[in-house]
Amino acid sequence: FNSNMANVARLSVRRHALPFIRTIRHYSCAKDESPTRLRIYTRTGDKGKTSNFAGQRLPKDDVTFEALGTTDELSCAIGLASEFSQEAKHDLSHILQDIQCILQEAASHIATPRSIATEKKLAQTEFSAKHVDKLEHLIDKMEDELPPLKNFILPSGGKTSASLHLARSICRRAERKIVPLYREGEIDQEVFKYINRLSDFLFVAARYTAKKEGKDEVIYHRVDSTD
Repeated sequence: FNSNMANVARLSVRRHALPFIRTIRHYSCAKDESPTRLRIYTRTGDKGKTSNFAGQRLPKDDVTFEALGTTDELSCAIGLASEFSQEAKHDLSHILQDIQCILQEAASHIATPRSIATEKKLAQTEFSAKHVDKLEHLIDKMEDELPPLKNFILPSGGKTSASLHLARSICRRAERKIVPLYREGEIDQEVFKYINRLSDFLFVAARYTAKKEGKDEVIYHRVDSTD
């Protein structure tokens, strides 16, 4: 679990938002600096372990942190797509930013094992089923503007579209990383459903942005091995 995600979590706790990790922090400051100025490094993970939001100290390659790290990677990829979307001046960037915020909530949930967390922490990290409903609505709305898909397409269609296809593939990996936690009952179904539906959204959004930007999608064709 990388230090950036850990520190974002710490700030979330301080702001009464949705935290997804609890770690004892040790911050340093120069003699002429205020002791309230926090540094990004904590030194608490230097021996290969970190904490989930329930307070467990676990190896950094634990399945929970694999899921969290991949969710973070997914958010980064969506952030890149959002930047390309803003450059192209179409209406998807604010939706992508909202999804990044929802992924933060999903990460809070993932980092809070259902089997051992307190009632207070379970309540703090509850994930709304309405997020899934909203994704499905967005998928339907975009698909209504697209021609039927009759061929396999390759990741293409301009920078925004291609970056959304990349995010889609990372989303599928995040889903695979979350499966063990879902199977063991450590996360609720709604989080798993959201990640599953998000990959569908990203695929449709990739096609949608290609159309909006007037870019051609590359159609799969069988390559002649004799050439």
